[in-house]
Amino acid sequence: MSWEKLSQTWHYVENWGRKKPELETLISENERLNWKEFKEKMDLIAKAFLEIGVKKGDCIALICTSRNEFPLTYMAAGKIGAMWLGINPKYSLDEIRYMVSDCQPTVIISMREFLGEDLQDTLKALIKEFPCIKKMLVIDEPFEGAEDFDEFIAKPRKELDEALLKRSSEVNDEDEALLLYTSGSTGKPKGVIHTHKSIIANIGIQNKKFYIEEGHIGICPFPINHVAACTEMLISAIMAGTTIVFLEKFDPIEVLKKVEEEGVTAFGQPPVMFLMEMKMPQFMETNFSKVQTFLWAGAAAPKIMIDALDRICQKTSAMMITGYGSTETCGFVTYSEKGDDYDTLLKSAGKIAPPFELKIVDDNRKELPNGEVGEIAVRGDFLMKGYLNKQKETKEVIDEEGWFYTSDLAYKDDREYIYITGRKSEMFKTGGENVFPLEIEETLESHESVLFAAVIGVPDEIFQEVGWAYIMTMPGKTVTEEELQQLCKSKLANFKVPKKFFIRPLLPMTHSGKVDKVSLKNEIKEMQKG
Repeated sequence: MSWEKLSQTWHYVENWGRKKPELETLISENERLNWKEFKEKMDLIAKAFLEIGVKKGDCIALICTSRNEFPLTYMAAGKIGAMWLGINPKYSLDEIRYMVSDCQPTVIISMREFLGEDLQDTLKALIKEFPCIKKMLVIDEPFEGAEDFDEFIAKPRKELDEALLKRSSEVNDEDEALLLYTSGSTGKPKGVIHTHKSIIANIGIQNKKFYIEEGHIGICPFPINHVAACTEMLISAIMAGTTIVFLEKFDPIEVLKKVEEEGVTAFGQPPVMFLMEMKMPQFMETNFSKVQTFLWAGAAAPKIMIDALDRICQKTSAMMITGYGSTETCGFVTYSEKGDDYDTLLKSAGKIAPPFELKIVDDNRKELPNGEVGEIAVRGDFLMKGYLNKQKETKEVIDEEGWFYTSDLAYKDDREYIYITGRKSEMFKTGGENVFPLEIEETLESHESVLFAAVIGVPDEIFQEVGWAYIMTMPGKTVTEEELQQLCKSKLANFKVPKKFFIRPLLPMTHSGKVDKVSLKNEIKEMQKG
């Protein structure tokens, strides 16, 4: 049987469905499934897709929150050689329209309602505008022109058993399996294509570096359009044969409750989520005794967060691991090591995991010595196939030797650990000097009253560009511009000190938990017009 090679995502569902059928694996609010049920539902959905007429290489899109329909449709699509796309139901019609226009899905499966909003008008608009859509399936109550998802997939379709066997045997490791749209910080979102091969290559290493083994339980409060959900959390559980708990939205109190109730062992999030949980009185009352590993990436962790996690680890012997990755690399590519010291966890993003490769390069893509800041370039089987319908943009970031140039800036120390200094696109020049916003942001976030800081280079008649700092304060705390100015002056060269400070209780955030600098830049443009 082809699945026994374990070289494609869905192969593992087949494997665990036979080896440990009764073990609970998918847990969401409305349903708990074991591996046998996961495998059976995957096959029912795959046959439903075949009946609709989904061909190898077609795209299947799901508009939904993190719940069991996410892994079920994703694995079913993979089994018939289709590419799966997850769409966050928070997105506007225009945002969804752009993606659908780009990837031309044959089937769309969608929730009928999200946070009290009926999605019917959005879905009807898509049916009307895109003739590529052969079938619209709706989770919960359907409407005219759509069918009920659960009813449609429940049919046994025994007559398609042979067709499914034949199609699944034709799927190749290098076939497109997953489409993820980037956040679009430098323009329109780009569709990142991952193959079975790139997903398996990355997550196989990740599970070793995170010590994910039999019996582990993970938690996924992430939207299904994010690499954290689609590879780092879900494929980790599928490859390791473990359990994953889905939450339909991020709610700090609900996450803490589920960590304790379900006995979560691998607890990974971006720092912003940990910080929001730590603000809750329930954080101090939560029993973290089952957690073996606290994991984070996506941004540098502030001292306050590591201090809080360290206190838990001292009691429970859990470990802390951080790293660095991106959508294009299918998740993590660097990792800190078990037993790394406090300073390393605070400042570093770990080192590249063999057999993968990493180098720091200058503007001419020549490798730099340790200690010098340059662009991170990585190479390995984890790499995306390319950007969908964007050959030119793909060639701009992947060279002929297979190196991917990330646009992230960092330097390496003598241990090969990397230290992120920011994005190339965010660096600005003031009076001829290069300024990296991340350095200033970390300085500002060291103040006990500052939760998040965002520094943006703004055009200036005298200095070419100057820094403006946006500050989000800790709940219930205040800070003055003078205090922040003094802090920066005490720790940074004068040219790095922001010229303006905007102190607010809230800043706009992206879906992935980072300060939304695009929104802030648009705000600055409007201010400058005035």
